Amino acid sequence: MRRLLLSIAFFTCPLSPFPFPGLSAQKRIGFDDYIAMKSVGDPALSPDGKWVAYTVTEYSLKDNRGTSRIWLADLGTGDTRRLTEGPGSDRQPRWSPDGRMLAFVSTRPPQNGPQLWVLPIAGGEARRVSNLPDGVSDPVWLPDGKGLVVTSDIKWPANQEIDRRNGDYPTEARIWTDLLWRHWDDWRAGRRQHLFLVGLADQSAKDITPIDHDVPTIATEGSGDVAVSPDGREIAFAMHGDSVVADNTNVDIYVMRRDAAAGLQSITANRGADHTPRYSPDGKWLSYLSMERPGFEADRLRLMLVGRTGGQTDGRTVEATAGWSLSVGAYTWCPDSKCVYAVVEERGRDNVYRIDVPSFRRSPALGGGGLNTSVAVAPDGKTLVYLHQSNTQPGELWVSGKALTHHNDSALATLDLRPLDELGFVGALGDSVFGWVAKPPGFDPAKRYPLVYLVHGGPQGAWTDYWGSRWNYAMFASRGYVVAAVNFHGSTGYGQKFTDAISQHWGDYPLEDLIKGLDAVARLPYVDSTRMGAAGGSYGGYMIAWLAGHTGRFKALVDHDGVFNTASMAGSTEELWFTDWEFGGTPYANRELYEKWSPLNSVKNWKTPILFVHGQLDYRVDLSEGYQAFTAARRMGVPAKFLYFPDEGHWVLKPRNRRLWWSTVLDWLDQYLKPQAATGAR
Repeated sequence: MRRLLLSIAFFTCPLSPFPFPGLSAQKRIGFDDYIAMKSVGDPALSPDGKWVAYTVTEYSLKDNRGTSRIWLADLGTGDTRRLTEGPGSDRQPRWSPDGRMLAFVSTRPPQNGPQLWVLPIAGGEARRVSNLPDGVSDPVWLPDGKGLVVTSDIKWPANQEIDRRNGDYPTEARIWTDLLWRHWDDWRAGRRQHLFLVGLADQSAKDITPIDHDVPTIATEGSGDVAVSPDGREIAFAMHGDSVVADNTNVDIYVMRRDAAAGLQSITANRGADHTPRYSPDGKWLSYLSMERPGFEADRLRLMLVGRTGGQTDGRTVEATAGWSLSVGAYTWCPDSKCVYAVVEERGRDNVYRIDVPSFRRSPALGGGGLNTSVAVAPDGKTLVYLHQSNTQPGELWVSGKALTHHNDSALATLDLRPLDELGFVGALGDSVFGWVAKPPGFDPAKRYPLVYLVHGGPQGAWTDYWGSRWNYAMFASRGYVVAAVNFHGSTGYGQKFTDAISQHWGDYPLEDLIKGLDAVARLPYVDSTRMGAAGGSYGGYMIAWLAGHTGRFKALVDHDGVFNTASMAGSTEELWFTDWEFGGTPYANRELYEKWSPLNSVKNWKTPILFVHGQLDYRVDLSEGYQAFTAARRMGVPAKFLYFPDEGHWVLKPRNRRLWWSTVLDWLDQYLKPQAATGAR
């Protein structure tokens, strides 16, 4: 019966904090509206629970960057005020234990990169307290308030082969001998990430992890991978302790005495990835997030607790989320150490659960649609401060179900933005598959609209009810498109079995889901099934290339940073464990599966016009993947275009590049889905 009911597409309208739009005074969102939205983030609750420090980022086409400032919100009155200004950008506000000072990271001159600053809350000027050559990030206060632990890159080792060979005539050349020489968009050859202890009184900075490892790890990183014990004597961090880190996920939790790096103690022995350590406020537990299976970066994240007595592990290790099929994405302890609040992705939304300690009973704390993240808990253990966003609202600070900040309200009031409709159908393996449908501004149910079908990346990711900072439903809908986004097998938030299904099945189960989802959407009376296009990035880009060889139902395609040749991807990406897991080994050992799921092998079927987008600094999916795919399309006589960014990585982040991306992508879709309306670059 359940299957029969779910075989029919159904739609529901979630609750929205805004009135249903569509008034004549409202307009469709354009790029200028989109880039003008302020980005609210990184809330930090004061120790007394009365104030929240947070960041507001504004983007400038003129400056071609985003600038962040630190703001302060009064939980009692809702009043907000800006704390920092001037040149540079300010981020990562962190309260001192006594609540009298706010530490933050700033790029204000004169200094070498982002440095650590402190600001007296009662009044006075901010002062810089670090001057490390490569800047700092992620400050963590010591409990006595006399200093902070920060993360900084350093040259490692100090004397390198390239230095000897260059001599008095330096070059831009690099020499390396180990794997993982680059990561995302960052060159790692000849560099390490270490922890430094910064003293406030003398502005000293001491490397407290002078070892040949990245501390914390740069691979499989969590949501803050450094913690200081409540008594200040011990530091916990996530570190990959193996000599080779590119082909496995053996990240463990280590602890060390604050005054010496010697004698690091491994708290975990799991071969899977362990990260995000946190001490309970009473010091009796050290918690962390753990993936059980080695080599798999998208395994279920379990919340683990290790008992601590007298600064030592006392033999108690327990999973607080046993029996759950969902992952904990981030978490925070209650002030009395009797509970943990955990952010959990669940069916396209981020909800918050309370987990009691030590009973580990779970209960919902925050839901109701959208994404609820970055949770902080007030001293009463019940009042929650967090970021809330949805597809109709960029992130704002909320307090226990009510909006605290309103940085974008006036701009949103002018826009015709519609809440998502939920889509459900029976997909591959007879499983229920879900997704979203967004309607265009001025929607008229009597009309028929062209469709843009979005395919998410990961592949273990999901389309959620969020305000897309890169892939934004409203921006696609603004051109008069119905937008559909399906969470196919492999998507997160629907149980670990559903997530696992895509590994070694890149081209069958997800394709079946996407085609069945397309069938469901195409049957809608307001969708013109003769005018459908598809777009995706990363694995989504892979699937665009795969769809090009397996269906002719789309009139236009957009492939952003997609995998084209699975074997060459395995040799040019940086985190080798990813392709090893997804294709059952290396291409030298299991070439058959790589070939089975390679879009290269179905190029002979390509006929659909396709736009390729790729960045020079994309080290996850190398630029050569885009080059190969474009060459194949043109040699097959398929209309194609290549949008190349020399200064972007796996995402397009700079404001001017984002403007170019949106105009190029939307005009490409218009050209084939609305040829009578296509007018060139906008």
